[in-house]
Amino acid sequence: MADNENKIAPASDVEETATDEKGAAAKVAKAAKGNKKKSDKPSGARSGKIKKFFKDFRGEVKKIVWPDAKMVLKSTGVVLLVVAILSIIIYGIDQGLSAGITGLKKLATNDTSVSETVDEETGEEKDAEADADAEAEAEDEADAEEEAEADAEADVEADAAEETPAD
Repeated sequence: MADNENKIAPASDVEETATDEKGAAAKVAKAAKGNKKKSDKPSGARSGKIKKFFKDFRGEVKKIVWPDAKMVLKSTGVVLLVVAILSIIIYGIDQGLSAGITGLKKLATNDTSVSETVDEETGEEKDAEADADAEAEAEDEADAEEEAEADAEADVEADAAEETPAD
């Protein structure tokens, strides 16, 4: 073993070892320097991450294939057309449902009792039978007045006939 210790290493091996030692020393110094920065500025790591994020973001944005003006116009036209068609369909559905509800309301009000109606002018409920009775009474009164007038005329004619002497 003593023979191995006395041997001299070739010059190239000595240079590699020195270079490796310098590189290792540089790495250690760099790591120590990096540790100092981290302890001095805790936000330094964040700013590095933020810079990296925006750098990566910028790279991703560059990868995007942006459409040309012709494609944008076509897409806009398609969107506007679809919106117009759907608006018309929704309007039609809305009008149909409104008409259906109005029809149901009319059916509901027409199915109420015949004896109850609503006076549109005053908004008060009236009894249909009372209305019919009132109309009948009015007709009876009109007939009675006509009979009274006819009787009065007959009496006048009768009196006139009595007053004139028979020849």
